[in-house]
Amino acid sequence: MKYLLSLLSFILMISCATPNSAKYSKIQYEAGACFGFCPIFKLTVNPDRTAVIEAERFTFTEGRTKDDFSGQKEGTFKATIKQEDYDTLISKLDSLNLNSLKDYYGNKNVTDLPTSYLKITFADGTEKNIQDYGKHGTEKLRELYTFIEDMRKSQTWTKVKQGQKTH
Repeated sequence: MKYLLSLLSFILMISCATPNSAKYSKIQYEAGACFGFCPIFKLTVNPDRTAVIEAERFTFTEGRTKDDFSGQKEGTFKATIKQEDYDTLISKLDSLNLNSLKDYYGNKNVTDLPTSYLKITFADGTEKNIQDYGKHGTEKLRELYTFIEDMRKSQTWTKVKQGQKTH
């Protein structure tokens, strides 16, 4: 009986330590180009808080000087998302009611707006994909985009692969 109680206690402790975010197996966000200095990158966040950012242009800069075109900060970077930020990300996703959102937002009559692509893979393998031309979807989507884009500068990114120069 002691062993059974010990085993049950151990299982309970393990289940409490399991992150509640296990409903998302992958979170992907891609920021597309515009004719100006819009950041261009793809960010992938996993349930263990590991993240990869594929930086193409203006990912870590404001894109306001000639030096920002040098490509020194382009490439692939890895980080472990801070626990508090990860919890906030999951909370923002949970508040969206993802399955009720449209797959496309935007007004194609306006030109030169960046497009965001949000792809959420659920633990059961299903996906929700949202394309948002202009990044104006819903208010909660805009808050999520801002939070994700701010993670470019709020996390500690380590370069793992150099980007290719395009000039």
